[in-house]
Amino acid sequence: MKKLFLLLTLACLISSSKPNEISWVAIGDSITYLNDHLDETENRVTKGYMTRVVEKLPFIRYTNQGHNGWTSGGIARSIDTLGLVKADIYSVFLGTNDWWAGRPLGRLDDYQRSTGNNTVYGSFRIIINKLRALNPQASIILITPMQRVDFVYLFSFKNNAYGSYRKKNGQHLESFAKAIDSIGHYEHLPVVDLFHLRGLQLKKLVNYKRLKDPQRGVYTNYPYPAFTDVPFNPATDEYPYPVGAINKTYDGLHPSDKGYALISRELIKVLKKYKNGKELAPR
Repeated sequence: MKKLFLLLTLACLISSSKPNEISWVAIGDSITYLNDHLDETENRVTKGYMTRVVEKLPFIRYTNQGHNGWTSGGIARSIDTLGLVKADIYSVFLGTNDWWAGRPLGRLDDYQRSTGNNTVYGSFRIIINKLRALNPQASIILITPMQRVDFVYLFSFKNNAYGSYRKKNGQHLESFAKAIDSIGHYEHLPVVDLFHLRGLQLKKLVNYKRLKDPQRGVYTNYPYPAFTDVPFNPATDEYPYPVGAINKTYDGLHPSDKGYALISRELIKVLKKYKNGKELAPR
């Protein structure tokens, strides 16, 4: 009987020492989506940021709500049909597709007054309202878009886009990052600022872009920013980012293993505070 009592006591101690499981819904675009679709990177990526986070913080269980190519407007428009579930933590990692799509950024006033889905500020209000409706006590983490150089899709070279070193529709991508930061400041939400992270600077995203020298017609490895002035012909040119070009991204836009490691490192700094639910509190 004494031995049984000791075993039960030990089991209780072991059980109580384990952190409570915490649920995390990660909302985002292709950078989030690819975590569970590594074949769509030609396996250039071995682990996305969510997988890396839960390896370090095993008390967290994640749900991937990444949607390939979607903007915050697309998420907001479909917010009631995405199958979002009640969770302890939500992260929202959007903005880069809004910039490329030329969506109006709007003003903080659009967020404050809930003016609708016509601006990025308005879209974020719809998204955050939904998350609070699902769980008023959930913690919400905002993640800014990261910088990007010239993107070329691995499986269709005609799907390409220039980088954030230029404006799109008169707007800098940095303005979208600052908008997300301003929402976080207004709502007192933690913001993971990837745009201004030193390890994700433009010059570190790829080692080079392999393009034909316009004068000699010879393939040349151009570093950033030299390659921004060299044309790329998707109909005739080879893929400009061979394996040797991979640095923090594998295609100019989507993170490589190095890039995802940096993103997960920044998220872990925030998420480790939720161990045993200590930081989970009403917002």
